[in-house]
Amino acid sequence: MRIYLDHNATTPVDSTVVDTVSNVLRDCYGNASSVHTFGQSAKALLDDARASVAALLGAKPVEIVFTGGGTESDNLAIRGAAGVSSPSGRRHLIASTIEHEAVLNTIKDLTRHGWTATYLPVGASGIVNPSDLETAITDQTALVSVMHANNEIGTLQPITELASIAHTHGALFHTDAVQTAGKYRLSTSELGADLLSISGHKFNGPKGVGALWVRRGTRLTSSLTGGRQERNRRAGTENVAGIAGLGVAAQVAVDKLPGETSRLRRLRDRLESEILCNVSGSELNGTGQRVSNTTNISFDGIEAEALLIALDLEGIAVSTGSACSSGTLEPSHVLRAMGFSPQRAQSSIRFSLGLGNTEEHVTRVVESLPPIVSKLRQLSGRHASRT
Repeated sequence: MRIYLDHNATTPVDSTVVDTVSNVLRDCYGNASSVHTFGQSAKALLDDARASVAALLGAKPVEIVFTGGGTESDNLAIRGAAGVSSPSGRRHLIASTIEHEAVLNTIKDLTRHGWTATYLPVGASGIVNPSDLETAITDQTALVSVMHANNEIGTLQPITELASIAHTHGALFHTDAVQTAGKYRLSTSELGADLLSISGHKFNGPKGVGALWVRRGTRLTSSLTGGRQERNRRAGTENVAGIAGLGVAAQVAVDKLPGETSRLRRLRDRLESEILCNVSGSELNGTGQRVSNTTNISFDGIEAEALLIALDLEGIAVSTGSACSSGTLEPSHVLRAMGFSPQRAQSSIRFSLGLGNTEEHVTRVVESLPPIVSKLRQLSGRHASRT
């Protein structure tokens, strides 16, 4: 039996989504911009998917812009807002230090072209303090971008309060909700943001498709020029099959919430508590309110990569953090931003649960971990110093 506990990296595609994508690829091959029957059939699929994604977000269909995924959605939000704000002289951006690289590297690129940026700290809790935004924001700030839930530690940010502060100072507010869409009840009106990014493959939809919610009346410049697709915000022939799959994944998620959220929280809490109780030198990373499926735990005296490989040999798939940062030898920028030492950051494992995970899976993991950790410590000659 193989156990998949890396749902924050990507998720298994729901069977109804697979069927939908396959059927559309085979039977509905028209271009949604064409006026004939084939084209209008494709456009109807886009309209249905737009309505489903809007329902997932508590939004209006007209506010949904389809993209190629979370990274493109983040880019369109940040670069699109920057393009509109630049002529006014507002050329300052704010983000948290624990944002996904799709946000951090986009802002970094803009700073090479005359923009300035401020990064909000989080501390050991992994949560942004709104007072830090009050201190950092100026009348030159064009956009504030703070993710809804962190992809590595799962902490939920006080988006409503942060967005209110941004608006008081005339700035737009964007949130990367890639890790909460489909896992957590979202309401764009309650969050108060202007822009919100999601990605289909994080909630059992296909890869290569996502969406940006744009509050009606919010102006953006397009990052892709060409045709007039997506109300002039995202040029290019639409990925009709992928978007249809995204729409079905959104419907499935709406139908399962909040029951699935509660189920995953119970599994996560049991996994977390039994690991912390039974594995010496283990410690939780990130406190306070978190998305229900995620826990990040450090194991003193162990290299996380070695533990990941040992667990994989036992048929248990976990991660050391963001899949988009895999391959780097640098410790997690999220854990370092929380003030943890490089050693602790490099000894941390993320467990993220989802579709198909069961109590049996949790039992298998908590029984497998103690002997694996003990063996790795013996091989390295290191011992746990934290309890």
